[in-house]
Amino acid sequence: MPDYSEYPPIKGDRTLSQGFIAQYAAEAALSVSGVAKLDTGLVVSLKEALGAEHYGKGVRVRFDRQDSAVVNIDVYPIMYYGYILPDVAWVVQEKIKADVEEYTGLSVNEVNVQVMGVVEEGAER
Repeated sequence: MPDYSEYPPIKGDRTLSQGFIAQYAAEAALSVSGVAKLDTGLVVSLKEALGAEHYGKGVRVRFDRQDSAVVNIDVYPIMYYGYILPDVAWVVQEKIKADVEEYTGLSVNEVNVQVMGVVEEGAER
């Protein structure tokens, strides 16, 4: 069997990986009590309107420039009113880091949580 480790990775691998990583991060964030939904932003909404599917909505994944086994993740949640936002953000950070590292084998350098808004508990999810 040939040893493929000496060949450089295909350019599409990184993009595909970013989608999977973003999906794990999004699912982790949405599982945290106090998170209503993730803010997809204008660009993702426009892509979806044009029929393009986008994975990991509300999450941005960046690979480290020196080490492709290290990622930085930005997540953009909309929180429920009545929760202590810094506490929820901390749990989101910890959950994303743990899930991404467990399911991908990558090392998460940082998880940046940027709260994009607050909604009532009964608001549309």
